[in-house]
Amino acid sequence: MSAHAKRAPSPADHSLDWCRDGQDWPHREHSRFVEAGGLSFHVQVAGPHAAPVLLLLHGTGAASHSWRHVQPILARRFRLVVPDLPCHGFTRPMAGMADLSLPGMTAALAALLAALAMRPASIIGHSAGGAIAVSLATALGGGEGGGPGGRSAGGEERRDAPAVIAINGAFLPIRGDRLFSPIAKALFSSRLSARMFSLLARATPLGGNLVGATGSAIDPKGADLYRRLLASSGHVRGALGMMASWDLQRFDRLLSTFSAPLTLIAADDDPMVPAAHSAHAARLAPSGRLVRTPTGGHLLHEAAADTVCRMIETALEAERPAGVDAA
Repeated sequence: MSAHAKRAPSPADHSLDWCRDGQDWPHREHSRFVEAGGLSFHVQVAGPHAAPVLLLLHGTGAASHSWRHVQPILARRFRLVVPDLPCHGFTRPMAGMADLSLPGMTAALAALLAALAMRPASIIGHSAGGAIAVSLATALGGGEGGGPGGRSAGGEERRDAPAVIAINGAFLPIRGDRLFSPIAKALFSSRLSARMFSLLARATPLGGNLVGATGSAIDPKGADLYRRLLASSGHVRGALGMMASWDLQRFDRLLSTFSAPLTLIAADDDPMVPAAHSAHAARLAPSGRLVRTPTGGHLLHEAAADTVCRMIETALEAERPAGVDAA
């Protein structure tokens, strides 16, 4: 589907319109729209065709722009697939509402990869994208275990799961989750809530304040793009829906059986997802490895892309089987 064939929303929707809001979107030249899993995915594909594939997954409330500084560095040696998550950015359901739970996100992204006929060698996820990365890698590896090929408990042939690199990964239920989740569900159930939030983001400093709360010093263009996203009721509703559907109560079991390489990059000064989340995951995962940095905040990969890319490339070098080279 053409990247320029998107229908404009009605003025009351305040939904993102590719023809209007995507004109200056980072790396627009690599954008395409792909129908998969009941969604029209906005996804960017860049890098050498024959290179190992990396799937980059942003976190709740962000979009593909979150990787704008990382993309050109990694695309020198890798084939990148960079989607907007379901109901985030320019990705929208083709009918009804998408399943924004962790299993729902996992299934939708697996459908996108199938539609693209691409299988990632590694999945890189930021924040909640780190949890999705572990879940998706497990699914692509044939189920729990996520390790070397063989057969699953049901007798199906198992393929090696992709390696995972998580940046400030959110692997534990948020503080106050028992209180917050019902609130998020209530807000999500009302379209008016998302519209009111997006109106406040357009008319007040709310959007800038939320970016400031990440503890990261990002560029003005990035901050402007976050304000644009938060001013979209469709995007806000997607973020609320994801938070309302999120359940990590049993995620420890998934981590403890995930034997594919798992690198956990954590900023010690992240005020949103404590580095303790990554340390916890590193202790549980059989092949978990923790890499800490003292500064950078929650949006570490946006504030210090060069540093993060060096960490990513070091992890990928360690994960690569002997005799397999990047482009």
